[in-house]
Amino acid sequence: MTTHQKNIVITGGSRGIGKAIIKQFAEAGFHIITCGRTKEDLKKMEEDIYLSFPNATISYQVADLSKRDQINSFIKFILSQTDTIDILINNAGLFIPGQISTETEEVLEIMMHTNLYSAYHLTRGLLDIMKKKKAGHIFNICSTASITPYINGGSYCISKFALYGMTKVLREEMKTFGIKVTAVLPGATLTSSWDGVDLPSERFMMPKDVAQSIYQAYLLSNHTVVEELILRPQLGDI
Repeated sequence: MTTHQKNIVITGGSRGIGKAIIKQFAEAGFHIITCGRTKEDLKKMEEDIYLSFPNATISYQVADLSKRDQINSFIKFILSQTDTIDILINNAGLFIPGQISTETEEVLEIMMHTNLYSAYHLTRGLLDIMKKKKAGHIFNICSTASITPYINGGSYCISKFALYGMTKVLREEMKTFGIKVTAVLPGATLTSSWDGVDLPSERFMMPKDVAQSIYQAYLLSNHTVVEELILRPQLGDI
């Protein structure tokens, strides 16, 4: 890693939207720092990225960010890799379908820990070095479920509404530090979350489209921030 190389931290980078974002920023020459729940998925991601970009630099750690001690461990790992963070993308997430009235006990707690608390605690752990530099960009991967409730969304909608709210608050707090904060709200995207659904692939967005949209938002001048990035399939929500 060269001294002028930019650093991006992204959670949940081994599959889906996270992996597509890593590919996008690896192509742009960033040093990638990421995590995932299993070493096998992370290793596969690394191999796939190196096939396309042999000069990519990737650092990763196995971490389940629904657990606070593993968030703290990942923060220490990040700070051992770099003293500057240009981009933080809170992408780790979990979807368990169900309704408030019928979903099983503790589903809310599980998804709040994964979809909200992971982003909250990781961001807090990294803000000092971003504030010191008075620059940087934080993207929180919310969902169209953050603004549009739907049946069978249950606790997932609640957790994504909460992450969207956190993003809005953080945006206000970080303005004077020169740190941009963007809420990304993707609709149905072709990832493993939709495995088994009997719909054609063209009915979904592609993960690379979400990744490219984030990259383009990052490229704007320091005078401008995309506060919200809402993306939906061309034919509408599923």
